[in-house]
Amino acid sequence: MTQTPEAAPVPPEAAAVFGDRVDLAARYAGLLATSGTERGLIGPREADRLWDRHLLNSAVVGELVPDGARVLDVGSGAGLPGIPLAIARPDVQVELVEPLLRRTSWLDEVLVELGLTGSVVVTRGKVAVIGPRQVDVVTARAVAPLERLLPMCMPLLRPGGVLLALKGEQAQTEVDAVARQASRWRVSSLDVGRCGSGVLGEATTVVVARRSG
Repeated sequence: MTQTPEAAPVPPEAAAVFGDRVDLAARYAGLLATSGTERGLIGPREADRLWDRHLLNSAVVGELVPDGARVLDVGSGAGLPGIPLAIARPDVQVELVEPLLRRTSWLDEVLVELGLTGSVVVTRGKVAVIGPRQVDVVTARAVAPLERLLPMCMPLLRPGGVLLALKGEQAQTEVDAVARQASRWRVSSLDVGRCGSGVLGEATTVVVARRSG
């Protein structure tokens, strides 16, 4: 019989990121490690690094999210970064957009289990067909390179809204590659930032693209 993996213990820095909702974050980590793994949303080898690689890495993006913002999380997958963000920032409204039925079904179950149905909703569909939005923030994690992500996501933002694209070591290289053509997608500024510095062992790298007015 295959043993169901368990989530790693809650790290000390989780309290600094999630505050008094750290227990809720731990419950989400447990769901990722169990049913999320069983149903293919998280790889079996991810269970022991859920906190640093997924939950904390996602939640610290809240540093760049305005108070009371409407957030659209595209290609949400297992709810990353949308659910950790919603746990860390209960003042924001989050819409998780995911095209695959097996993933949206799991996400709906998780939101009920965690009591997040008032602040988080799930929409099944591809970004190109979900209809117009005028949100304050769009988040994207491991969805696409910037040359595809910018034309896909900028129309979903209100003027002045921002796309927060979680990226790795190649973030600046991607920015440099699209900088000259960014204005065609109504991008007024394109920068690379770091979230979680001083809290996480390795800060989260985020490309911040602001839509022009």
